[in-house]
Amino acid sequence: MAIDSQYIQPMKQPPKPPNFIIIGVQKGGTTSLYNYLIQHPQIAPAAQKEIHYFDLNFHQTPDWYYSQFPQPESGEFQLTGEASPYYIFHPHVAQRIHDFSPKVKIIALLRNPVERAISHYHYYIKIGYESLSLESAIAHEPERLKGEIAKILNSPTYESYNHRHYTYISRGIYADQLPAWMQLFPKSQLLILKSEDLYTNPCGTYNSVLEFLDLPPQQLQTYEKYNSNQYPPVSETVYEQLKAYYRSHNQRLAQMCDRDFGWD
Repeated sequence: MAIDSQYIQPMKQPPKPPNFIIIGVQKGGTTSLYNYLIQHPQIAPAAQKEIHYFDLNFHQTPDWYYSQFPQPESGEFQLTGEASPYYIFHPHVAQRIHDFSPKVKIIALLRNPVERAISHYHYYIKIGYESLSLESAIAHEPERLKGEIAKILNSPTYESYNHRHYTYISRGIYADQLPAWMQLFPKSQLLILKSEDLYTNPCGTYNSVLEFLDLPPQQLQTYEKYNSNQYPPVSETVYEQLKAYYRSHNQRLAQMCDRDFGWD
């Protein structure tokens, strides 16, 4: 017996995960890069830049995460993605993302850790998250973080306010954060950029990312700096202390990535 085609319902396509995720770093230009990318005609924005599914919202269902992204139909955009800069620093996230979407492309923007820490601190002063002086905040960081990483590792749903906010120094030790990502994702899926290159050559860096995403190049009319902070100069003593602290960590990073980031 013939079946009338009007009664045949088309099969619903399963939702697609994002094609790329910008994993960090905080105060490293992620907002600027994300806003450049979503101006490309083949990239559609997520519901918001920072979805925070794999760190702060992992109690939500996968369908909740899928719902944060537009689903392409024939003739529409090709890619979508998000940028949550806490991802690179959270100890569970690399494995969670790999388990969820092993083919996703990962983008990391690494900023000079001294400048990153200072910008992070002054941004939190500006929005009222910090009241200590820079020197005191740095000195109190170990105390503020005491036991927090263990709690995160032992409880998948534990959200540490101090780990998320008071990690001015710790977030700049990239050589401790990248190995998890490098072990899980092949080089073809992991793009590591210098934030300073985005600042000084936004067009070139933007197009390097487009090439990584297998998209045609594009020239934007303007390259606005999003979330750019102006802050008072830091004492030379503190600045030199921070440089000295990060020197060995930057050397480890250079060996790991086989490149000199030029921060020292």
